[in-house]
Amino acid sequence: MKNEQKEPRKMTIYEYEEKYVKNRNARGARVLIWIIAGVVGVFLAWCLLSITLQIWELSQYAGYAAAGVSVILFVLLFVVPLVKIFRLDYFHTNVNAAHAASAKRHNRRLRRSIAERMVDFGARVENAGWYDDAVLAELAAYLANNDDEGIKRSLTALYSGRVKKTAKDYIFRYALKSAAYSALSQQSRTDAALVAVVNLQLIKDIVFLYGFRPSDTRLVKIFAAVVRNSLISYGLGSVKIGNGIVKTMGDAAKGIPFLGSAISALVDSSVQGLTNGTLTAVIGFQTIRYLNKEYRLQNILDGVEIAGTDEELKETCEDIEEELKKRPRKGKRVPAEVAVAE
Repeated sequence: MKNEQKEPRKMTIYEYEEKYVKNRNARGARVLIWIIAGVVGVFLAWCLLSITLQIWELSQYAGYAAAGVSVILFVLLFVVPLVKIFRLDYFHTNVNAAHAASAKRHNRRLRRSIAERMVDFGARVENAGWYDDAVLAELAAYLANNDDEGIKRSLTALYSGRVKKTAKDYIFRYALKSAAYSALSQQSRTDAALVAVVNLQLIKDIVFLYGFRPSDTRLVKIFAAVVRNSLISYGLGSVKIGNGIVKTMGDAAKGIPFLGSAISALVDSSVQGLTNGTLTAVIGFQTIRYLNKEYRLQNILDGVEIAGTDEELKETCEDIEEELKKRPRKGKRVPAEVAVAE
């Protein structure tokens, strides 16, 4: 007799729940995100207002112009990145058995949406270099054939290949910007505002590249790190830094690829520039780590075996009812009196 090869046993939703699901207050995290974003916005507005008032003291007309420019800068540098970040959806991975089925359907729709956006972007923007053209061609074919497994494989290949490389390029570029701006300004208030702006821009570009954002419970940690970086930047400009802090930040920079030597060459070993560049890079790698972790978790959840539940049956019936409502009715409706008579 030939030995029959047994299929590997699938993880059950209860095993997934025990291993990966954590007790997190998603609603509280959402509120906290907006509070932190408000703090950043108020701080940035205060910095712009201070600069405007300084210009106003020199010239009233120049003050009016500075006020208009400040409003435009506030919208472009704070409001727009924030809106773009929150417009993106996120994968539902921290779910229990009752909501696992709906989470899997949501994640499947999100994967398809990400794939469609990537294919569309690759077709419209020439030589962008964000995504691998060969993988995009495969992704387009899988979309046409409604091959969900193929879509997952292609997205995994992109996230572990070209997308990861492009994200690291973003981090390198924004870290240099943060370091250079700090070296040029040498003012605590301006440094702190620039760090917040550069960090938000970096987060916005990375999540747009990936096509989804971290969940609220992880995004709140990233936003809190932005505030922390700004406060550190403000404090470093207000006090005299000793050699011990210089050594500490230099050692931290060595732990991040390519960052330490590049920043040192750019700002001539400036403590402020090195610190801000390092902190910006940490934000970028933290964002990438959260995105990769949640994408990996949704892949695991997609392969989890889920027993039928009453909620799943109810949702399926609702989907069928909605689909039937969309279809045009054929024939005439039988009057109630005739139906009763029969």
